Amino acid sequence: MTSNCKLATMLALAVHGLAAANDGEAALTSVIVMGHYDNAIGASDAASQGSVTANLIANRPALRTGELLEFVPGMIVTQHSGDGKANQYFLRGFNLDHGTDFATWVDGVPVNMRSNAHGQGYSDLNFLIPELVQRIDYKKGSYFADEGDFSSAGAAHIRLSDRLKQGLASLTIGSYGYQRGVVADSFAAANGTLLYGLELSRNDGPWQAPEQVRKFSATLRYSHGDAQDGYSIAAMAYRNRWNATDQVPLRAVQSGMIDRYGSIDPSDGGDTARTSVAWNLHRRDSDRLTEASAYLVRSSLDLYSNFTYWLNDPVQGDQFQQSERRTMGGASISQTWLSNIGGIGMRNKLGAQTRYDHIAPIGLYATAARQRLGTVREDRINEASLGLSAENTSYWTPSLRSIAGLRYDAYRFTVNDERANAHKFSPKLALILGPWRDTEYFINYGAGFHSNDARGVTGPAPAPPLAATRGAELGVRSAWLPGLQSSLALWTLDIDSELVYAGDSGQTETSRASRRHGVEWSNHYIAAPWLLFDLDLSAARARYRDNDPAGNYVPEALNKVAAFGVTVKDLGRWFGGLEVRYFGQRPLVEDNSVRSAATTLAYGRIGYQLSRNTRLTLDGFNLLNRRASDIDYYYRSRLQGEPEGGVDDVHFHPVEPRTLRLTLTHNF
Repeated sequence: MTSNCKLATMLALAVHGLAAANDGEAALTSVIVMGHYDNAIGASDAASQGSVTANLIANRPALRTGELLEFVPGMIVTQHSGDGKANQYFLRGFNLDHGTDFATWVDGVPVNMRSNAHGQGYSDLNFLIPELVQRIDYKKGSYFADEGDFSSAGAAHIRLSDRLKQGLASLTIGSYGYQRGVVADSFAAANGTLLYGLELSRNDGPWQAPEQVRKFSATLRYSHGDAQDGYSIAAMAYRNRWNATDQVPLRAVQSGMIDRYGSIDPSDGGDTARTSVAWNLHRRDSDRLTEASAYLVRSSLDLYSNFTYWLNDPVQGDQFQQSERRTMGGASISQTWLSNIGGIGMRNKLGAQTRYDHIAPIGLYATAARQRLGTVREDRINEASLGLSAENTSYWTPSLRSIAGLRYDAYRFTVNDERANAHKFSPKLALILGPWRDTEYFINYGAGFHSNDARGVTGPAPAPPLAATRGAELGVRSAWLPGLQSSLALWTLDIDSELVYAGDSGQTETSRASRRHGVEWSNHYIAAPWLLFDLDLSAARARYRDNDPAGNYVPEALNKVAAFGVTVKDLGRWFGGLEVRYFGQRPLVEDNSVRSAATTLAYGRIGYQLSRNTRLTLDGFNLLNRRASDIDYYYRSRLQGEPEGGVDDVHFHPVEPRTLRLTLTHNF
C-alpha cells in the first residue's frame, strides 16, 4: 500500500463514525462493527474512548431516560428528587452532580446549562426519546481539542437517526401508575427523509406523595444527502411537570415519623420546558471533511425544594424556588484535511465553537407550598464564549501516530451591570502505538476546565471563572480473542477548584483543589451471534490536594463501580437480558467519619416475538428489591419539634422498590 493510500485509509478510520452516524454503516470494510459497540482497533485516540450503537440501546432496559449515559463504561446515573429533574451522574471518582465536568450533546446541541438556577452544568436528558437514538460516542478525560467546557471527566455525543428501519408504536404500563406511549417513523420527503417521534408518559412512583409526572416529548427531523454530503434540521419540544420526594433525613425514617418513601415537604416539585431547533452539515471528499452546526434553544425551569425543612425559618419552613428563563444559541464549524510533510502523513483539524446564553430572569425565592414569600436574589445573566481548536495527527510509521492539539477558550460573564472576562489555553498530546497482535497502546495528556456560575464569578468574593484541570492516561485496547473488545486505562486528574453539593442551598459551591486517579477495565464479548457479555470495572481515589484539619476526602466521590450485563437475542422467538450494577461506599464528609452504604441493583428483561412485527417485553428493575440509596448526603437540617440549630444527619433518596413494566411494540 502506498503512503497516500495508507493516509487515506487512516483518515477514513478517524472519521468513519460520521459516516456511521449518517447511514448506519461503517465507512470501510476494514472497520469491524460488532453489532453493539464500535470500538475497533485503530478507530480511537484513547483506550477510554468508544461508541455504542442503537442495537444495544434497544436491548437494555432503562428505568429513566438519563440512564442512557450508563452505556459509558463506569458511569452511574441516579436521582435525588423527582423524575422531571436532571439526574445525578457519577464517573471517575466524581459526583458530577447534575452534569458538572461531563459534557453531553444531542445532535450537535449542548445539553449542559451553565449558570443554571439549580446547578452548574445542569444536564437534563428527559427531553430525549431513546427510540430515536442512533449511537452514543463517548470520550473520557481532557485529551481532546474539540471538547471544551464541562468535559474534564468526559463527554458523550448522542446522535439521532436519520431514518428508522421500521416505524414503531409502543405502549407501556407498569408498577405505581407508570404509563408511556411512543409513536415514531420516517419516510421519504422533499428528496430527503423526514423522521418524527412523539412520547407521552405519566408516573406516580412508589412515593407516599404521588409524583404525578406528566411528560410530553416530540421530535421532527429532516435529513438530506448521504455520508459524503448531507445536512439535517431537527426541531424538538418537551414539557414536564412533577411532584418530588427529595432526599429525606435518616432519623425521620428510623423514628417512624415517615415511611422510607415518605416526604417531609410534599409540595416540592417542578415544571420544566424546552424547545430547540438545530442544523447540522457535513461534506466530505477524498482528503477533506467539513462539518458545521447551529442551534437555538429556549428553556424554562422552576424547582421547588426543601432540604433543611425548618432550620432557617421555623414558622414558614425552608422551601425555596429556583427559577430561570433561558435563550441559548450557538454554532460550530470544523475542517479536517490531509497533508504530507517530509514523507510524514498528517491529518489536520481546525475548529471553532461559539455559544451565547441569555438568562432572564434567574432567581432564588423563599416559598411555602410553592407560594412566593420573598426574593433572595434575582438576576439577569448574559454569558458568551468562543472556543478555537487546532489538532495535528502525524502518522510516523504504520505503528506509531501522535496527536498534538491546542484549545483556546474566551468567556464574558455579565450579571446585571457587573462584568468579568476570562480566557484559557488547553494543550493536548497523545501517542498511539500499534497495533501489534490486535493490541494497541495509548499515552494521553490534556488540560481542560469547567466554567463557574456567572453569579459567583462577578460577586464580591469572586470564584475562578474557569477552573483548570489537568489529566493523563495510560491505556491499552486489545481484540486478541475473536469477539472480544477489552480496554484497560490508568488515569489521573487534577482540578484547581472542586464543586461540592451544599444541602442548605441545593446548589454546588466551589471548594479546594483536588486530585483523582484510578483504573478502568471494560470488556465486551460476543460469545455467539445470539449472546453478548459486558463487564466494566473501575476504581478511583479522590483527595483534596491541600491539607486541612477538617479532612482531605472529597465528599460524594465514588470509589468503585462494577457493571455486568448479558444480552440474549434471536433465541427462537425469545430474547432478553440481565444487568447488575454496583457502586461502592462514598465518604460523606471530609474526614471520612460518615460514609454511604454501597448499592447493588439488578435489572432484567424477557421478551417474546408475537409475530414478525409485534413483540411483548417485560422489564424488571431492582429485581432483588434491595433497600438501598440512589444517593446520600450529610448535612444539617431541622424537623418540627427539634432544637434550634438543627441536627447533622445522613439524608438519602431511596432506590425504587421492585418495579415491573410491560411493553407492547408493533413495527409498521
